Amino acid sequence: MTDAIAAIVLAAGDGTRMKSNRPKVLHEVAGRSMIGHVLAALERAGVDRTVVVTAPGQETVREAVAPLTCVIQETPLGTADAVKPARDELAGFDGTVLVAYGDTPLIMPTTLAALASARAGEGSDDDPPAVVVLGFETPDPARYGRLVVGADGMLEAIVEAGEATDEQLAISLCNGGIMAVDGARLFGLLDRITNDNAKGEFYLTDIVSLARGDGLGVQVVIGEEVEMMGCDSRIGLARAEHVMQQRLRFNAMGGGVTLLAPGTVVMSHDTVIGQDTVIHPNVVIGPGVEIGERCEIKSFSHLEGAKIEAGALIGPYARLRPGAEIGEGAHIGNFVEIKNATIEAGAKANHLSYIGDGQVGAGANIGAGTITCNYDGFLKHQTNIGAGAFIGSNTALVAPVTIGEGAIVGAGSTITRDVPADALAVERADEKIVEGAAGRLRARGKVAKGAADKGKK
Repeated sequence: MTDAIAAIVLAAGDGTRMKSNRPKVLHEVAGRSMIGHVLAALERAGVDRTVVVTAPGQETVREAVAPLTCVIQETPLGTADAVKPARDELAGFDGTVLVAYGDTPLIMPTTLAALASARAGEGSDDDPPAVVVLGFETPDPARYGRLVVGADGMLEAIVEAGEATDEQLAISLCNGGIMAVDGARLFGLLDRITNDNAKGEFYLTDIVSLARGDGLGVQVVIGEEVEMMGCDSRIGLARAEHVMQQRLRFNAMGGGVTLLAPGTVVMSHDTVIGQDTVIHPNVVIGPGVEIGERCEIKSFSHLEGAKIEAGALIGPYARLRPGAEIGEGAHIGNFVEIKNATIEAGAKANHLSYIGDGQVGAGANIGAGTITCNYDGFLKHQTNIGAGAFIGSNTALVAPVTIGEGAIVGAGSTITRDVPADALAVERADEKIVEGAAGRLRARGKVAKGAADKGKK
């Protein structure tokens, strides 16, 4: 017996019902492509090598799964035919081969591992089965293929719904599609499958009856129906997203995170949230976000590609873009946007500001309406604000520029030169007051408006 596990992932479907120019398996669930979820689950299940079957012209799929090996199914002739292009890549492999589908993003690593273990005969004194099929029980079998189990508990056949008898249609044990096969026998069995059926296709499911006809064992592993949900339409994609979000929320709450309105919080597949953090309603967390312990993320904040240290306060209505690093105990308030910038411990930007391509030192205070002018139309430039500095409201910092530690910038300034530590920088035009001018302006305005209104009659 060998513990080696390989996988063949069928990803050649064009997803006509998805109505998209993008290949079906590249549509995303929780910020990761469907095939990305499948490949991640296979890796966590202990798969040693993976071959992805694509269609001609699907370069984008091959690029997305690189550096994995890809092969091409030239003509769509059925699921059994789709497996055959992997023959050369798995020549001589005698371990377990998992056959999975690139549009089943909800499959769990534990389920795949259970399939592989059953195929290897682990925990049994009997000879290892040649084939193990993933099945599920459902009260509404509908169009699913039925799993016909014999008196000895072995799977006898998989019958497609359109070809099943009334007796077989009454079976509630259904085919989940994914299976584990003895690698030494896989392609020999495939070569004997015919297309003598209603659709004229080569069904992978026929491998069961062929194996049984050879006196080989075929078993069923029962999984959850939702794991085998295939997504071939936008509706299916939305259903998968719903299930995935539920998983992510439950995992977060199970890890000590408070979600005040769980159903309104959107997470990504790789979201990390520390214990005792509180997430308010209507928060969107995109890919690449790590939130430390004891943070508070207030409503209508949008985070992606950001790292937030312990005790930080974010929002409401804050936006953290890729490269944002928020230090311990820092405050990022309403309508503040941070992009590719570090906000060090205890610093505050509480209102209506943009900090891009820069660094804000520990304990610094960023006044309302402050912006870092980081882009000159050609290149991005850095703004460095020292620890304890105070930036007055409505200030423009024209990068590249450095504000020294403890410096103060007066409100309404446009700063184009470096400000030394502990210096005060103020840049404003002189204020001019003309007594009585406001009344004279209003009087002239009324005369002009009257003349304009008279001309319209």
